[in-house]
Amino acid sequence: MPHAAHATPIWAVKLAVVTALVGIAGGVAGVSVWLALQLIQFVAFGFPFGGHHEAADAPSGLNRFLALAAAGVLTGFAWWALRRWGRPTVAVTAAVGGTRMPALVTLANAGVQILAVGLGASIGKEVAPREVGAWLAQVVTRRAGLTERETKILVACGAAAGLAAVYDVPLGGALFAVEVLLGELTLATALPAFATSAIAAVVARLAIPDEVLYHVPAMHMSPSLLVWAAVVGPVLGFAGVGFVKLTNRLQGLAPKGWRLLVVLPVVFAMVGLIAVPFPEILGNGRALGVLAMNTDLDGDPMTGMAPILFLLVLGLIRTITTSATIGAGAVGGTLTPSIAIGSAFGGFLGGAWLLLWPADGSSLASFAFIGAAAFLATTMRAPFTALVLVVEFTEQGTDILIPALLAITGSVAVGFVLARRRSAQMA
Repeated sequence: MPHAAHATPIWAVKLAVVTALVGIAGGVAGVSVWLALQLIQFVAFGFPFGGHHEAADAPSGLNRFLALAAAGVLTGFAWWALRRWGRPTVAVTAAVGGTRMPALVTLANAGVQILAVGLGASIGKEVAPREVGAWLAQVVTRRAGLTERETKILVACGAAAGLAAVYDVPLGGALFAVEVLLGELTLATALPAFATSAIAAVVARLAIPDEVLYHVPAMHMSPSLLVWAAVVGPVLGFAGVGFVKLTNRLQGLAPKGWRLLVVLPVVFAMVGLIAVPFPEILGNGRALGVLAMNTDLDGDPMTGMAPILFLLVLGLIRTITTSATIGAGAVGGTLTPSIAIGSAFGGFLGGAWLLLWPADGSSLASFAFIGAAAFLATTMRAPFTALVLVVEFTEQGTDILIPALLAITGSVAVGFVLARRRSAQMA
């Protein structure tokens, strides 16, 4: 064995180099996903390269329907073939635990996810860059001679770096690694998480335009908003738990074998029909989130109830379409769909609250923002990550962090209590 005085610097340099390579790999994963989405959306909808376009932005209802119908057939066949002849896919959580991710199957599965989202499937795109980032991290760390714990941390960081890169959310990505994937906030986890997410974000900006994802008006705190946040947090907690239960149950009932070739195209076509009058339910969820955070009451909540009720309708429809898409056998995320659903519910509940207690200076955007953060915190069971992601997506929030924290406290507390009760009943 080398002398300790010489071993420590060598070990530190090696770990720093491997960490930097994992960050670069995460950036490559994010850029690859973004470029694939740009290409798919250019072919399907004629969108120019650059910017945050999605299927919901397509002006033609027929175009949206045909894209979803085509997505159902193409992805249905691709996932059927992949599951019939490919090796079993390995989830990111299993990869963090040490299970090797098969290269071709992982890349193919991620590619089919991006095809589905690019053509308008009602799911999130964030799973694909996480999977590719985790796989690349395993490739980088495999022959580096790291300990099992070091490898686990860096694979989690690689997955989170992919998320940080594709959405330009370096702090949210770092928190996702330590809070969600590792469940441990220490120097040993935080430092590589910060470094890899920062490096991945820098790499991504070489190709992905540095633009805010959700353009929203300025938000301000008011006494009305504070009380509303404390009251509505538990309500959104119940809603978030219900959404997770619904998607998990439908995922367990997803068709297998040849049934996937029938169910997936049918469900996608039905979602496409719904998207003709309601394009906001398509894709990643950005369209609905932006709509909810930019709905205007025209200074009079009573006359503005029509758009508020419209947000409720869209939130319910988006819940149904995302759940049905997952239940039909599609693979995708619920992170950005949760933001869309939470912002719609938050906007509706906030608009109704303003009938009882008008708030000077608080726009509906504040209520939608808090709704998105509280709902996402419940579905992810990660309050820090959820709040930071919504802040980074909107580049807003410093003026309403106090009510946002109150709402998240209530929503996550409800989720925690319900989870403990369920565990006690199963024991």
